[in-house]
Amino acid sequence: MAMTDDATFIPKDTGERQPTCRPRRPTRAVQVGRVQIGGQAPVAVQSMTCTRTGDAEATLQQIRELASAGADIVRVTVNDDAAAAALPRIVREANMPLVADIHYDHKMALAALHAGITKLRINPGNIGGRDKVREVALAAADRGVPIRVGVNRGSLHKRYRELRQIDPAGALVQSALDELEVLAAVGFFDVVVSLKSSEPHEVIEACRRFSRVSDVPQHLGVTEAGTLQAGTARSTATLGVLLSEGIGDTLRISLAADPVEEVKAAFHMLQALGLRAGYARVVACPTCGRVEVDVMRLAAMVEELAKELPPDKVISVMGCIVNGPGEAKSADLGIAAGKSKVAIYRQGELHRNIDKDDLEQVLRDEIARLRGLPQ
Repeated sequence: MAMTDDATFIPKDTGERQPTCRPRRPTRAVQVGRVQIGGQAPVAVQSMTCTRTGDAEATLQQIRELASAGADIVRVTVNDDAAAAALPRIVREANMPLVADIHYDHKMALAALHAGITKLRINPGNIGGRDKVREVALAAADRGVPIRVGVNRGSLHKRYRELRQIDPAGALVQSALDELEVLAAVGFFDVVVSLKSSEPHEVIEACRRFSRVSDVPQHLGVTEAGTLQAGTARSTATLGVLLSEGIGDTLRISLAADPVEEVKAAFHMLQALGLRAGYARVVACPTCGRVEVDVMRLAAMVEELAKELPPDKVISVMGCIVNGPGEAKSADLGIAAGKSKVAIYRQGELHRNIDKDDLEQVLRDEIARLRGLPQ
């Protein structure tokens, strides 16, 4: 991965792939620490820690893991006094933009601002009366901290229950617009909006509608998406539609899994759409009765080793001679397995044929070569 010293990705335009999406819709720019959201900035990838925030050491360790995976922004819950007390140390040592996730108690938002958080996320369905929202907004304005208005289907304010019965997406949009008016009334416009549901079609419809009436940047996500495989499928299917239409400025793929997997899935999706550089791409054939090597095991090994390669590199792991040579020739490094030998390709040219027993070590050596390491 091409990364800076502080573990953020460097988007790289190789000139070989063009975005598969419509032009991004114009949105206002919102600054979250060193990361810009909206204003034609690259789509920012977020995740959220699953530790108890009051355990500063565990939370910092997970933040470091997320940063190493490429996360641009990390959200932490601030839900009790222990979390609020730990937050100053976490902010000081994290060395990346952090969002404080606030529910029910607006005083936690004020504490997070005092701790030096770079963004707030409040839920209009449960943060309290509009006077409390105004108090938080004024305090955020004093510190130059943006706010994400996070609207969720599962926690809509009771005033939208009737509308939700007849127009679920409309209820999400109306809740967001009403909250933006409350913020605008005190002169606060440094905002991002998320419109989330566990139903993909509601997310798509709500985000489309909101994009027609507002230039506020959108944070995309399917809430309670599910487990690693199911949640990734639901999220990428939903977010891919919106991103391909130019909607979305930052996102989280929410999974009931290790949050590092959220970051990986997000970058794979954005890379497929031509919106961000992510990881070196591993092309691997699906298994079938023709394969002459253990493609699944080799592909998994290569994907792990390739994490440190530049994102424009392509490695092809092919298990037979049907499509193997063609795909291998199109890669920076490729293998095509035969019955007794395996062909190794470098930059489209056949480099050598090797015995199958030597394949794993040869792959390790070849990937080290691409990284510029001694072999």
